Amino acid sequence: MLQRGTIRTRAVCVTLALVGATLATATVPAVAAPAAAPRATACPTGWGSLPEADSTDSTATPVRNVRTGRHACYDRMVVDVPGAPAADLGYSVRYVDRLLQDGSGRHIPVAGGAVLEVRVAAPAYDPETGEPTYPARAGSLLPGVNLTGYRTFRDARYAGSFEGETQIGLGVRSRLPFRVLRLDGHLVIDVAHNWTGSR
Repeated sequence: MLQRGTIRTRAVCVTLALVGATLATATVPAVAAPAAAPRATACPTGWGSLPEADSTDSTATPVRNVRTGRHACYDRMVVDVPGAPAADLGYSVRYVDRLLQDGSGRHIPVAGGAVLEVRVAAPAYDPETGEPTYPARAGSLLPGVNLTGYRTFRDARYAGSFEGETQIGLGVRSRLPFRVLRLDGHLVIDVAHNWTGSR
């Protein structure tokens, strides 16, 4: 038979053990809940595939270069017209069945599932001397442009420069949405990787 002193001692020990366990639990730092996975950045939407144009008269400032770049949501082509204010850069960008050279009507083959015709209201030559300012040949690949690894761009051909306008054929994977941006000294053409706005 247990004596009262022993029962009290055990009761005190059990109570102290419970209090100790509670304190130990309270002093353990809370583990942070796992962070939610970051949401994928949505690509710009609202672009279309209909022609875009601005009929601003031709600028006397000539085209000096054409370059391209890859982005997460689109492929980009930039036509450099140094010194031309954005407001003075006329352009026409549209899908065509075949790229036909201005003046001659010659067909210039462009690889890809669809062809964007890019016209910039700026010559690729010095208006006073007639000397070329952009070293490209009609029907040839754009100098210095390598489209290896691009998701949307497939080909880029120089069509020529005629009566103050420079014409380029941009071959793309398929008829995808695009946008045109005018900046000081640059005309920018972005072609999306898809229609859904996803990466």
